[in-house]
Amino acid sequence: MRLLLAFDSFKGSLASLEVGEAFAAVWHALSPSDDIRLLSIADGGEGTVDAVVESCGGEYRSIMAHDPLGRGITARYGVVDVDGRRSAVVECASASGLTLIPAEERDAERATSYGTGEVIADAMAYGCRRIYVGLGGSATTDGGMGMLRALGYKFYDADGNELSGRGNDMINLSRIDASCRNRLLSDVEFIVATDVDNPLYGADGAAYIFAPQKGADTAAVQRLDAGLRHYAEVVAEVVGGDLATSCGAGAAGGMGFALMTMVGAKRCRGIDMVLDIEQFDDYATQSDLIITGEGSLDSQTLRGKAPYGVLQRAMRHGVKAIAIGGRVEDHDVLLAAGFDALYTITPEGMPLREAMRSDVAKENVRRIASHIHSQYKL
Repeated sequence: MRLLLAFDSFKGSLASLEVGEAFAAVWHALSPSDDIRLLSIADGGEGTVDAVVESCGGEYRSIMAHDPLGRGITARYGVVDVDGRRSAVVECASASGLTLIPAEERDAERATSYGTGEVIADAMAYGCRRIYVGLGGSATTDGGMGMLRALGYKFYDADGNELSGRGNDMINLSRIDASCRNRLLSDVEFIVATDVDNPLYGADGAAYIFAPQKGADTAAVQRLDAGLRHYAEVVAEVVGGDLATSCGAGAAGGMGFALMTMVGAKRCRGIDMVLDIEQFDDYATQSDLIITGEGSLDSQTLRGKAPYGVLQRAMRHGVKAIAIGGRVEDHDVLLAAGFDALYTITPEGMPLREAMRSDVAKENVRRIASHIHSQYKL
């Protein structure tokens, strides 16, 4: 039997690779001759770099960069080979993430995405000619100005003063100078991954929807939204088009907008980016059964979560897909979507605190692997 395992992490309990290895060990012990392929997956957010590097045999690269408030940090990204091209996988949260800033210090008007630009610049200098950027978990609402500054763009106000590229600079923007932009940008293909479809500004935009969790009060949200509107107008003059209302423009405080407009990035769902990098379709066509899962499965899984992305690919290739989770609800909805079966790894009555322990979770995965083997190994 040819088995393809593709698990997201069971957050707070097991990393995706740990889930897969625990499951594979049991199946291999029961059927040593079966062909088992193991992929770590993620939805484009936290854990994406780890999943891709683990699955593709890539490498990690760490650099000194700046956090959203301009302080020095170490940021990490992944380097893998995709279709014969050295490629980088970047999580914007690595240098511009909300978790880097204590709650009491969060300030969306002061925060900058400069660090993400530093990571991208290093990847280009390292020879990466395709760069995947996972947009999620940022502390910034600067329209990607800071990131673009790190890539050589310069921003000026009406008096000719250069702007630093923070959230509160957008409203003062008068002119963009691209003459010194990083020359390598012309040779690089950018792909941005986000499941957020918000526009850049407006009631559903980056400021009103996301800035409050980044430290913005009501007045700051209004100022940031006005800044994003003005910023979009100036950018439109430079690029000759307006992408501010495009799906995903508001992702990561507007980094999605900056990458799509200024460097021509293509947008995709996070899980699709990961599956494409890992050549999931090639493995799926050679599989008899695909097993996926994550910590919690319910109707929200069908809104772009990793297991649903796996299911859609499996159905495309006519391969059965089953899912496991620490918690499984809305069985009828998930089965109607196409899953062949669903399994809860947590025994009935086990307290959540116990079930979340790594050693217990691994044992629960092993137990369900044995059960699934008995059901599908005919």
